[in-house]
Amino acid sequence: MERFICIHGHFYQPPRENPWLEGVEIQDSAHPYHDWNERITAECYAPNSASRIVDGAGRILDIVNSYARISFNFGPTLLCWMERSSPEVYRAILEADRLSIAWRSGHGNALAQVYNHLIMPLANRRDKETQIRWGIRDFESRFGRFPEGMWLAETAVDGETLELLAEAGIRFTILAPHQAARCRPLTGGRWHDVGGGRIDPSRPYRCRLPSGRSIVIFFYDGPISRAVAFEKLLDRGETFAHRLLSGFAEHRQWPQLLSIATDGETYGHHHRHGDMALAYALNYLEGNGLARLTNYGEFLDHSPPTHEVRIVEKSSWSCLHGIERWRGNCGCNSGSHGDWHQEWRAPLRAALDWLRDELAERYAAAAGQLFHDPWQARDDYIDVILDRSPGRLAPFLDLHAIRPLRDDERVTLLKLLEMQRHTLLMYTSCGWFFDELSGIETVQVIQYAGRAVQLAQELFANGIEHAFLARLAEARSNLPEQGDGARIYERFVRPAMIDLVKVGAHYAISSLFQEYDEETAIFSYRVRREASRLVQAGTTRLTIGRAVVGSAVTTEEELITYCVLYFGGHALNGGVRSFRGDEAYRAMGGAIVAAFEQSDFAAIIRLMDEHFGMHTYSLRDLFRDEQRRILHQVIAATLGEFEESYTRLYDNYRLLMSFVRETGMPVPNQFRTTAGLALNLKLASAFAAAPLRHGEIEELLGEIGEWAVPLDAVDLEFQVRRRLEGIMAALRKSPADEQLLEEACSSLATVARLPVEINFWKCQNDYLTIARTTGRAIAARASSGDRAAGRWLAAFRTIGDQLRFATAAVIPAAAGDDT
Repeated sequence: MERFICIHGHFYQPPRENPWLEGVEIQDSAHPYHDWNERITAECYAPNSASRIVDGAGRILDIVNSYARISFNFGPTLLCWMERSSPEVYRAILEADRLSIAWRSGHGNALAQVYNHLIMPLANRRDKETQIRWGIRDFESRFGRFPEGMWLAETAVDGETLELLAEAGIRFTILAPHQAARCRPLTGGRWHDVGGGRIDPSRPYRCRLPSGRSIVIFFYDGPISRAVAFEKLLDRGETFAHRLLSGFAEHRQWPQLLSIATDGETYGHHHRHGDMALAYALNYLEGNGLARLTNYGEFLDHSPPTHEVRIVEKSSWSCLHGIERWRGNCGCNSGSHGDWHQEWRAPLRAALDWLRDELAERYAAAAGQLFHDPWQARDDYIDVILDRSPGRLAPFLDLHAIRPLRDDERVTLLKLLEMQRHTLLMYTSCGWFFDELSGIETVQVIQYAGRAVQLAQELFANGIEHAFLARLAEARSNLPEQGDGARIYERFVRPAMIDLVKVGAHYAISSLFQEYDEETAIFSYRVRREASRLVQAGTTRLTIGRAVVGSAVTTEEELITYCVLYFGGHALNGGVRSFRGDEAYRAMGGAIVAAFEQSDFAAIIRLMDEHFGMHTYSLRDLFRDEQRRILHQVIAATLGEFEESYTRLYDNYRLLMSFVRETGMPVPNQFRTTAGLALNLKLASAFAAAPLRHGEIEELLGEIGEWAVPLDAVDLEFQVRRRLEGIMAALRKSPADEQLLEEACSSLATVARLPVEINFWKCQNDYLTIARTTGRAIAARASSGDRAAGRWLAAFRTIGDQLRFATAAVIPAAAGDDT
């Protein structure tokens, strides 16, 4: 019988956006990357879009887009980030789905996902409906088609969820084998108990629903999926392929589907080079005719269900106790802290449930005065979330509003809808998955709750925050210093809260360190400068101005005035407040500028206190990325002094210390430390130079080896990689440029001496692009006797060797070329 293989990857990251900025701020734990989304993209999402097929010596034979050959879903919130921050990978994912439609009988590999990964059986019916509708609309907007299947967060399922999927037009979903309870042939007969993972996963099953509808369920192979995720099966691609084949059985007299499902991050992030094992296995299976690769939609058309199934209600793939991991202390955790409890899970969920219900009632009452149907409007709000331009907002309001709206009514409606959006986001499953209440994932969902609370208080002035915190306080941390949920809210949520005045403060302070256009975007806000004046005396600067600050999300605007006095270093004092009229603004500006011109800084501070009161700000109030950038700028001179001092000490005493070492006396640690810092600084400087200082790098590497000092491997690799990527990107644009060709050759030869493994991923992608677009044509010319083409080809093949290509497989040699 026919044998089919479908590998499914669930690609997802917890939302990391600041709920007020709608952007991911810098995360130091992801160094040298900006944040964890960026890091995991580099380790997993990008490699799978251009994965290497290698020979026995590890030389690259081909680069393939694995997404085109596997089933996959990406979390909508992750794709939203990727569209903005990693557009090349984003486009490769969409292109993979388009390719798969051509290869898989019109069925795309991509599946939809419930919108923000909440646990569906724990949601009320209304929230389930919105999650499904938002997930479908997000998918349609990206992939340009209706999704056949939908991934449920943590494969958490109940009957109502399946009903709603079927009602929405979803054909199938994927569950773990232990989520099947009973099955039987569609023709009827006795039900067979298949609990405990005993269902045959080689066929699809129809699940008949009380409404009369039905949905198809695929159950993945549990043992093989676990081996991929946890048993190092991805250490070798051929081993992976044979383990997949072991899932077939000779006794099955029907077309068999071997289906596995794991977190997509397994292929590269959790298991280094897992993307290559996946690509090799797919190539091995298909190339040797051992099985036919497919996706669920294609297989369903080929082999419709012959059996029906009943599920285990309120079950999931990652909790042995059903869905308790997301509402109780069931014992499921990451295992990192064996003595910690998760008693906090239940009161956290109870607090959020209370908040959801309180805000739903207020939303329905308030929105009902302006919308025909508040809940239909919420379901359709996804179209505005996906495109917040005025051109998209206007038709949404035309459709749902009972009449044309005033500006203030539009702001109110958008705040109501945003309040609802954040009550959905606060249920993102990651908030309960791990061990501790104060963990970053749990703080994130509490921040979403905090944003909903802030909007509610702006809309209703009802003191709901106090009542919410009283319930949140019942959730107790494992860490005494963190206390409870209310303390965590005060420590991590309240300081993160932003309003238009605080955005204005950020703009005013940062305007001293960078030049803004008349209109500028700051995360999800827009600032339009109306007036500005800058005066300076030595290192001291003063700026005074007024600007309109607006939210791109709620369209709310506020005119603010500001004054910032900068003394140099980190000494800065700023005042910002709502505009109080032209007369007050002119009086403030005139008095403060007069005091500045007299160098009466005490008077300036006093005047700022009079005009701005408690609305004062400093560098601490900048958003994190800009704060980091400005602090780097502020301390650059200081760091330069440190670097100069260490370099001078090393140069002055290097010969003496060499003599000390030759005598057999241990070299003092003080010098070794100085040598390590100085040599790393010099090496970084040599790699930053244009052109690259090859001779100096060779000498420095010799000295580093001589003194046995450690390299700053992470930072150096990142710097060198970016330098090489720039060279290869330039060569891709101008492949005939002999100077660039030589620079690439010499740079790669120098880098080969580094005792650091460089990630050549992007350079290799560019090389293969050049080979396919230019290299083969030049090889043909070289074969015809064109000497210039022959020289180019020889240099290009050298680059390929340095980038670990099996160059003969990528670009043919010219006639008579023995290289």
